[in-house]
Amino acid sequence: MTRFAAPIAEQIWDMKYRLKQADGTAIDQTVEDSWRRIARATAAVEQDPAAWEDRFYAALEDFRFLPAGRITAGAGTDRSVTLFNCFVMGTIPDTMGGIFDALKEAALTMQQGGGIGYDFSTIRPKGADVKGVAADASGPLSFMDVWDAMCRTIMSAGSRRGAMMATMRCDHPDIEQFISAKSDAARLRNFNVSVLVTDAFMEAVKADGSWDLKFGDKVYHTVEARDLWNRIMRATYDYAEPGVIFIDRINQLNNLNYVETIAATNPCGEQPLPPYGACLLGSINLARLIDRPFEDGADINADELDDLVATAIRMMDNVVDASRFPLPQQRDEAQAKRRIGLGVTGLADALLMMGLRYGSEEAAQQTEDWLHRIARAAYLASAHLAAEKGAFPLYDADKYLASESLKHMDEDVRAAIRENGIRNALLTSIAPTGTISLYAGNVSSGIEPVFAYAYTRKVLQKDGTKTEEEVVDYAVQMWRDRFGDADLPDHFVNAQTLAPLDHVRMQAAAQKWVDSSISKTINCPEDISFEAFKHVYMEAYETGCKGCTTYRPNEVTGSVLTVSETKDDAPEVISLTGAEPQTPHGDVVYISEPLDRPQQLEGQTYKLKWPDSEHAIYVTINDIILNGHRRPFEIFINSKNMEHFAWTVALTRMISAVFRRGGDVSFVVEELKAVFDPRGGAWVQGKYIPSILAAIGGVIERHLIAIGFLEGEGLGLKSDPQADVVNLNGGRGKSCSSCGSYDMRMVEGCMTCMNCGYSKCG
Repeated sequence: MTRFAAPIAEQIWDMKYRLKQADGTAIDQTVEDSWRRIARATAAVEQDPAAWEDRFYAALEDFRFLPAGRITAGAGTDRSVTLFNCFVMGTIPDTMGGIFDALKEAALTMQQGGGIGYDFSTIRPKGADVKGVAADASGPLSFMDVWDAMCRTIMSAGSRRGAMMATMRCDHPDIEQFISAKSDAARLRNFNVSVLVTDAFMEAVKADGSWDLKFGDKVYHTVEARDLWNRIMRATYDYAEPGVIFIDRINQLNNLNYVETIAATNPCGEQPLPPYGACLLGSINLARLIDRPFEDGADINADELDDLVATAIRMMDNVVDASRFPLPQQRDEAQAKRRIGLGVTGLADALLMMGLRYGSEEAAQQTEDWLHRIARAAYLASAHLAAEKGAFPLYDADKYLASESLKHMDEDVRAAIRENGIRNALLTSIAPTGTISLYAGNVSSGIEPVFAYAYTRKVLQKDGTKTEEEVVDYAVQMWRDRFGDADLPDHFVNAQTLAPLDHVRMQAAAQKWVDSSISKTINCPEDISFEAFKHVYMEAYETGCKGCTTYRPNEVTGSVLTVSETKDDAPEVISLTGAEPQTPHGDVVYISEPLDRPQQLEGQTYKLKWPDSEHAIYVTINDIILNGHRRPFEIFINSKNMEHFAWTVALTRMISAVFRRGGDVSFVVEELKAVFDPRGGAWVQGKYIPSILAAIGGVIERHLIAIGFLEGEGLGLKSDPQADVVNLNGGRGKSCSSCGSYDMRMVEGCMTCMNCGYSKCG
């Protein structure tokens, strides 16, 4: 039986990838069972499934090939989930009906677990005429808010929230509002945002020329290109977004530029995709392939790498046929082009084992050599697959081989494609592999540097106590196992000590042999000058990168991970905030087994009076005592208003289930308080509450503060400054549930607000 390299690896497998029954009973007894399940599912479409199952299993064994999380968790489970990681949705029509049809498609895709990308450049700018209704357009940003609200509501499979990418062209009239949208720390939190930057714009920036902002044939504004570039840079410098996507380069180097135009990427940016484009991901774990680590002559066996890549390509191609798809358009697109994204993880660890300093010229050259070898093996394997199973349906030999990205490919590879065709239109991509890399023993993620040599992680136990365990980087642990307490060599560097241009050098070296793109974060020190920061992006453009994403600690997003470390002293995590792709994935693991219910529990019942309801709602929250501390255990919601019966029963069951799992459950408050009622909320005791659900969230929050589970004043709700003056109705009658004013009158048999026009009847 495989021994996990670290406790965290086994915990990640158990929580995220181990197949279990609905009641939590394990079906996969060991990680070998998980590998066998994946191998069997991906071999099922072969003419000789048994033979290929064994070969696929061998590739998975010892964590050498790591299919992405959707495949690892979903393959062979018969669950109605997609095995594809990411999608770009269809082009958004510039009509109200088309926009909301696109919103529905996004919701259906996220429901099955797919991250999505959208280009919002196709929506007319704010203030533009809307013909036929004598109105002005509200602009793409207003519809992004609608998407953001949808994402808060939809539970993507296997995670609490979905992920979205929004792009906008650098010549759209609303680009300046798009650039600054996320300066508001509460807005568009479910989106990553990136500007589609064209070559013409970059040339205008360098020439200090003017730049037209236009929609269709109409020019709305003319700005100075360098001023607009500086606004993009300043926003990214101040709050880490937007990212920059060099969209012309992406389309010029696309193997399929003869049949598609790309205008968006998946949420992390490594997959530029056409409308309804989908891609599945997998990674070769370079850290597991180094022969003679830390010795003279350490290297990867080229024949072993070639064989592993060929097997991985076949497995991933089979997933195209084995996967479900949220929408038929996505299935058709995937099967017409059979696009896959094979990448790497553990690169930084592999370089350390070879004595190379990440970011150096030597490390960049070694990275380029490895990625060249992988690309060559992948294209040859796909050409041989085409001879056996047929080329992808939209393959056109002359046009495909004439693409810019194929011109520098090895001649024997081009000859194989010319003779056989090719099974997969695009084959390589480097994705973020955070959770998968932890599962593989905390190898370095993707092509990122080692983030920290080690850190202390808090693990929540079943009895409510927290224990601490050290999480050590895979290469560092190998060094310790071999050399004990000997000092780490000088070539051991991490994300805290690297210069930003070292990051760019590594990304550019890898991009030469990656036909899609790369997800990489360039960490910048907080004290980097603005001019030096801008130079990072210009260097990324000049050296052939397809995009650039940086992270500099700032007041809006905070410091992603604060560590205190020297080479001789492994760090402890001091604080941890921010999104998962940028961090070592959290400091608390939530227990998977629910707490047992004692015979008796102490609790509190709260009365909630909603202005539009004749009957009060009663919320009862019972607590459990663990180690002398109270924590919420279950909730009941009751009302004589039967209109609420179904959803209150469902809500109490779901929240109680969350409470019983333990851990930090304060997110329940956050999620409930973010729900708004499209009919409008209500003003209660001088505060605007956007929905009954938000009011219930407020009750739970007050209870958690009262029992000491939450500290301080809680998360707070929006307050109306005028409400303090009128003192909750102030003798003026019922307030408007939409705007809060006290000018409600009976008009045509219905109470109507004279201030905003809100009426229940209309």
